[in-house]
Amino acid sequence: MRQSTTKSTSDSHASEPTKGARHQVSPIKHPLTGEVLTGERLRIGIVQSRFNESITNALRDACVEELISQGVQPENITWIQVPGALEIPIMMQSLAVQGGYNALIALGCVIRGETYHFELVSNESAAGITRISLDHHIPIINAVITTENTVQALVRQEEKGRDAAQAAIEMSHLLESIT
Repeated sequence: MRQSTTKSTSDSHASEPTKGARHQVSPIKHPLTGEVLTGERLRIGIVQSRFNESITNALRDACVEELISQGVQPENITWIQVPGALEIPIMMQSLAVQGGYNALIALGCVIRGETYHFELVSNESAAGITRISLDHHIPIINAVITTENTVQALVRQEEKGRDAAQAAIEMSHLLESIT
């Protein structure tokens, strides 16, 4: 896995994802053909928010572990951290413009507070991510979890990370098969 700030680079100052307990790898099937899909030859970009970092790190670790278990080569995974969920869309746009990715994955966590800020961040982040996907015709998997509290986020972090990886692989193949 390559970490980046604004471009891909091989040196990393952030920790690599840790190896957690292994989960059962479920095959991903093409929704039209039933063929078993793998991540071989796919190039995936991940943009992770640092806000609520312990949760987003767990999302990232589960996502990367699943991508690799499904056959994506670590060197074909680009990982970039941004300050918060509102910064995810601009980095996604930069990766989409750069090109060469089969899919992009947005990882973040927005936890409700006492103000309207939760709705603003959640809605604007999601709208930006969706717009980039449609404008650039690239699958972007939105795994920015939005919860009422930290407990809900902790319950969802690993499953949502794995689900994002599987969706990226499936959408990459599905989009390729109809274009």
